[in-house]
Parts: sequence; structure tokens; C-alpha cells
Amino acid sequence: MAKVNNWQLSREMEFPYGESRSNRQWAGVFDINKCIGCQTCSLACKTTWTTGRGQEYMFWNNVETKPYGYYPLGWDVKLLEMLETQEWGNGVYQGKTIFEAKQAGEKMVGFTPEDEDWSYPNIGEDEIAGGPVSQGMYINYLPHPVWFFYLPRTCNHCTYPGCLAACPRKAIYKRKEDGVVLIDQKRCRGYRKCLKGCPYKKTMYRVNTRVSEKCIGCYPKIEQGLISQCFEMCIGKIRMQGFLNTPEKADPANPLDFLVHIKKVALPSYPQFGTEPNIYYIPPKQVPLDYLTQIFGPGAKKAVETYKNAKEDEKLIGALLLTGSTEKLIGSFKIQNGQAIGYDRKGNEITRVPIKEPTVVRPHYDKRLDVYRLDVT
Repeated sequence: MAKVNNWQLSREMEFPYGESRSNRQWAGVFDINKCIGCQTCSLACKTTWTTGRGQEYMFWNNVETKPYGYYPLGWDVKLLEMLETQEWGNGVYQGKTIFEAKQAGEKMVGFTPEDEDWSYPNIGEDEIAGGPVSQGMYINYLPHPVWFFYLPRTCNHCTYPGCLAACPRKAIYKRKEDGVVLIDQKRCRGYRKCLKGCPYKKTMYRVNTRVSEKCIGCYPKIEQGLISQCFEMCIGKIRMQGFLNTPEKADPANPLDFLVHIKKVALPSYPQFGTEPNIYYIPPKQVPLDYLTQIFGPGAKKAVETYKNAKEDEKLIGALLLTGSTEKLIGSFKIQNGQAIGYDRKGNEITRVPIKEPTVVRPHYDKRLDVYRLDVT
């Protein structure tokens, strides 16, 4: 096992291969405070990539209701139990990753879901934690005593992919030009080691072709400077896609760097797994901190506080408002004259949104049209 640097853990860790980062890293930020669980992203991906025979059960993108939703069943709680103690100290992960907790003869800790585990993509949907909601119940404080939240999930295109490390055929590779993780189906023999190795269970076995498949990041669109299908179709405008630098190279003008590295308001899910995932989440502010810390690590408390105070930070508000504002990849942004302006990697303006929505007061009676507006109060 080689020693590699995992900046999300603030330490080196063991990995089957030496450190080899891509020239650019495809990444995304999801503001799950705004996710309404409409599943438009899931169906956008489904109708684009997995409509064929043998792909019926496949949702490369899915949305779960936490804490009781899973696809496949128990994908995270089973692995958390295998890892046992997962402690952090001063921002440094002191427990073992999936690669460090392995048994003799294995490359990492993991499990292969049963076929039935994939049969309930909507299990736990809208189920709450914290007890029943009584009639007339009113909650005016955070976090809420009863709660749930939606967690959109897709392949994290990890820096240290568990699927890649587990594959005995070396059929899985990470593209040097953008960090997208792909499966060479000509080399794949369907051993399903990748299913066991991926802690997020985002590689899937296609029974009729006997090879594994997974999210491809919609790389044909990325190559054209466009965002992926699940990002573009998001009704709640919770998603921003681009390229992320490592912390020491963070660019404040890059909206992803700004949200992840500068403001630290967007965090990876289950960083303790050790894969250095490249999908980041702005934690929901209504959820108890202990649960958020388990999923998003020790930075959850600060991220929630930063988000709650975003109205005091014009640049942060601007970056958040740019999510879902364009179908093109945003390379940089700036705030000017009360607007957030996004640019592509060549510096061309591609979108602008107002920091504060203009207010228009319409008269109850319109003399020009000789009509009364009944929706004016």
C-alpha cells in the first residue's frame, strides 16, 4: 500500500496506488437546504443513460430521504459499522479509512449488496426522525426536534476511488483531463469487486451484459463546456458544477473553490471513508449537529453557521445564487453593481443574477387596462 495525501482527512493515508491527481478535477456543490426531493435529477439521468434492458433498477443519480432512506438498502450504515470508531481530533481524522481497516488479503473494507437491496429506491421517503408531529405543532428554533432532509447522490468521481482500487482487471480508470472515473467495459469481466469496493455503492452490475456500469459524469457535455444532465435539469437550482483545485491552489474567483476551500460551507459526504469524494454538500441547517457531523465531518457546525449568516456576505450570497443559473460550466465569478456574474474558463460572461430580487408593486386598479388585480393585498 502506498502513502497518499488526503486533504479532507488532513493527513496521509494508505491506498493501493501512488498519488496521481488529474490535471483538472470535475466537481459539484449541492445546496441541500433547497432540495425539494422532486427526483427530476434522477429521471433526467435515467432517461438519458439507463433506459436499456438490464438497467431497469439503475439510478446513477438518486435522492434519498435521510435518516431512513437508502439506495441500496443500508449502503452507509453497514459500512459505518464495519469501520467502527471514527474519531476526529483538531480537524484530523484519527480513525481508519476503508483502505486502512481492511482484512488480510483484501484491498479495503466493503460489502456487496444483495439483489433485493436495490429493489426499494424510495424506502424511507419523507419519514421523519425525532418522533411524531402533533397537530398544531410550531417550531421556531434550529435545529428542529423532528426532521428529515433530502440527500441527492451521484458518483463522487473520487480522487481515490474505492471501485478503481478494488478492480482486479484494472478496468476502471480516472481521466487525466477532468478526473471523471470510467469503466472500460471491454476489460470488465463482471467480478463485481467494484460494487464491494465503492463505499457509496455507485457502480452497478448489468446482468444481461455481465459487466458493471456507473455514472460517466456526462463527459461528452463536459468536453463542450456544459454541465451534466442532473445538474441542468435541477428544478430547485441547488447544483453547481465546475472544476475544483486542491486547498493550497484555491482560487477565490472560482465559485467551487470559494464555497469549498475559502468559506468551507460545502463539505464532502463521509470523508472518513478515505476516497476524497468530489461532490460537496451544504449541510441542512434544520438537522441536529451530531447527525451532520457523522455524514459531513467536523466542519459541519461551522458550515451551518456560515450558511445561516450568508446574508451578511454579498460574495457568498452571489456564489449561492449562481447555482442553476446557466447550462454552462462556470470557471470564475465576481460581484459587481449588485449582481453576481459568472464567466467560463476563457473569461466570457455566461450568466448574471441580481443579489437582491427587484420588488415591483402593482396597483390594485390598473387604469390603462381598466382591470382590478385581485392578487394584490
